[in-house]
Amino acid sequence: MTTGARPEGLSAYIAVTAAYWAFMLTDGALRMLVLLHFHTLGFSPVQLAYLFVLYEIAGMVTNLSAGWIAARFGLTSTLYAGLGLQVVALAALAALDPGWAVATSVAYVMVVQGASGLAKDLAKMSSKSAGKLLAPSAAGGLFRWVALLTGSKNAVKGLGFALGAALLAGLGFVGAVLAMAAVLGVILVAVGFAMPAGLPKGRKGVAFSEVFSRSANVNWLSASRVFLFGARDVWFVVGIPIYFYAVLSDGSEAGDRAAFFAIGGFMALWIILYGAVQAAAPRILRASDRAEAALVRAARGWAWALAAVPAALTLAALLSDGPKGWLTGALVTGLLLFGAIFAVNSALHSYLILAFSRAERVTMDVGFYYMANAAGRLLGTLLSGMTYQVGGLALMLGTAAAMVAISALAAGRLDPNSSKDATI
Repeated sequence: MTTGARPEGLSAYIAVTAAYWAFMLTDGALRMLVLLHFHTLGFSPVQLAYLFVLYEIAGMVTNLSAGWIAARFGLTSTLYAGLGLQVVALAALAALDPGWAVATSVAYVMVVQGASGLAKDLAKMSSKSAGKLLAPSAAGGLFRWVALLTGSKNAVKGLGFALGAALLAGLGFVGAVLAMAAVLGVILVAVGFAMPAGLPKGRKGVAFSEVFSRSANVNWLSASRVFLFGARDVWFVVGIPIYFYAVLSDGSEAGDRAAFFAIGGFMALWIILYGAVQAAAPRILRASDRAEAALVRAARGWAWALAAVPAALTLAALLSDGPKGWLTGALVTGLLLFGAIFAVNSALHSYLILAFSRAERVTMDVGFYYMANAAGRLLGTLLSGMTYQVGGLALMLGTAAAMVAISALAAGRLDPNSSKDATI
């Protein structure tokens, strides 16, 4: 058994990670651009949620099929396809006409966001699967590499949220999306030249039916993932940014601009904290000193710890009588704490799906698992606009608490003694 990664494996991992960073920077910026731009145009919370629905539906379909595509045609092909499609989606958004009717604008942006969702999940599945195949076999090597990729990705996406708000304030919507399309296009070309050998090229004869996992642990982990990410997006996508906008903006152009920077800054801080804790998760969980079975059991405990945070914030929202300073402060503190605990949960899940997967079908298990991830995001996105519009903060946060509780129950069904070829 080797104690470290092969040089060619490390080079491929660095190239994959760099490409994924570039993609996630634009993904985070695009989400903030779309949310804030269309909110200022008068879109309701439910209409804003609709803008992201096809993005999440596309993610479900993409993840289910991308694992098979990668197994058939190779990981580099799906990675390049994801980056290229994001360039096209960004350029298409620049063609949006402010004079269109609301229904037309919503439909157009939904379609473009769907293409962006497809692009994101092609890139994500490729990058995460590469981690399984290229990771060193030393103790904790798989968990460290997965945590580093996932944590750094989310830190970069957090910077994207700040970048999106800044570009909207500085360049306007069209200038911002065109600038991002140009930069990502250059990066795609550079990564294409720099990508070394080392990733699988695909194999013929892979049946699409192999995408569906027969592993109970993969299926229960995927179910847990649905509700974990639904619980985050139920407040993250629409509700909290719109609440902060209502608190921070005075309705003037200067007030809007200041609110954009503040909201983008908070969302960026949240994602960066989330990414930093994800990267540190192997140390927090003492992964190199614990048996894999102990980490499987830890998934339930960390999920219950997470559920306590939105439950407490729901109580705070019920006790307040409006957007007062103490409530906003409690939300900022509580949501940052939620981000830290959520990061440990997410990193643990990301490790376990690779530990539960056999090397020969890793792209398909990872694709199935991230299909569940996209389903959770879709559920959370739909509920985010709906719960905030119908019941305000209290209903939105209470829904998040209930969803984390369901995630914990699903994680409790994982069998710590039935995994196979993990290297911890």
